[in-house]
Amino acid sequence: MKTYIKFLLKVYLNSFFYVFLVMTCLIIILNVLSEIEFFKNYNVSSFYPIYLALINSPSLMFEMFPFIFLISTQVFFVYLFNNNEIYIFKYSGLKNTKILFIISLFTLILGLFIITIFYNISSNLQNFYIQIKSQYSTEEKHLAVITKNGLWIKDEINKKTKIINATQIEQNFLLDVFITEFDDNYNVVRNIKTEKVDISNQIWIVYNPKIYENNQVNEIDLIKINSNFDYKKIQNLFSNLSSLSLNNLMHLRKNYKQLNYSTIEIDIQINKIISYPIYFVLMTIFSSIIMFNTKKYKSNTFKIIIGLFFSVVIYYFFNFLYILGNVEKISLALSIWMPLLTLTIINILLASKLNEK
Repeated sequence: MKTYIKFLLKVYLNSFFYVFLVMTCLIIILNVLSEIEFFKNYNVSSFYPIYLALINSPSLMFEMFPFIFLISTQVFFVYLFNNNEIYIFKYSGLKNTKILFIISLFTLILGLFIITIFYNISSNLQNFYIQIKSQYSTEEKHLAVITKNGLWIKDEINKKTKIINATQIEQNFLLDVFITEFDDNYNVVRNIKTEKVDISNQIWIVYNPKIYENNQVNEIDLIKINSNFDYKKIQNLFSNLSSLSLNNLMHLRKNYKQLNYSTIEIDIQINKIISYPIYFVLMTIFSSIIMFNTKKYKSNTFKIIIGLFFSVVIYYFFNFLYILGNVEKISLALSIWMPLLTLTIINILLASKLNEK
């Protein structure tokens, strides 16, 4: 490897770790404050909120990586500008585009490492964090999970526990449903079998149920049962996909399809993760362009502020399209890849005269 490449990579990596460390400290501090607020009414060790903040932080860090790369690139060029290294490279015949190519390629390699190693670690820690935190939740007696055998719900209400299994979800209806109801001593009170249950609200309407009770079977037109769940709440239960690794996301997607449950959120999460290395590269290029175009300004703070401003704009633009994709206002391809294509076009237009800077 050529000496100048080693030098550029060393400076860029130092900048990256510096920004990464600063962002990590900020996120941990904010997490600790949040956990302290949550546990203020619980009798737990003073170190417990810190412990939870530490295992929750990697997942939040993953979401911040596009901006870490943007700011790292700015810090990288600040170093080159302040030490006149950029002019030395220019007079030696090294073009600005060549420097940009080197750090972009390195960003791509880092990005692949982040989605294959860092993301899987952070998702496992997030899953562990959710399991611990759920022990202190008032909702801990009301659980729902999707498996290859369909949707399973444990619902405790009025001193009775219901175990509900449905093989499919269609709009606001559970299909092919079997409900087992237990008393407070977990003795079976009755079983209910039906083809369709309306779960639009927390008073479920069970159509044409067969009720097995006291060794007898009764068939009636409909019954109503109270529940802690409705369709909206069941949807929200599976919205925290950041706690699942790529392999788990693929497995969950398969289960969703068997249940006829919408896979839009999972597809967006998978595509979002896969597209992240490209996102990192585009943010690195965009940050480089900002630095070259603001080179004449002496204030480094001003340059960083410009970068932060555009990073916020990009963040909300990307998030807006993710939301539109989630609610199916636009297609999956548009919600994930259109913002990347837009950023690519902007980079190409702005980078046309980069070597002249």
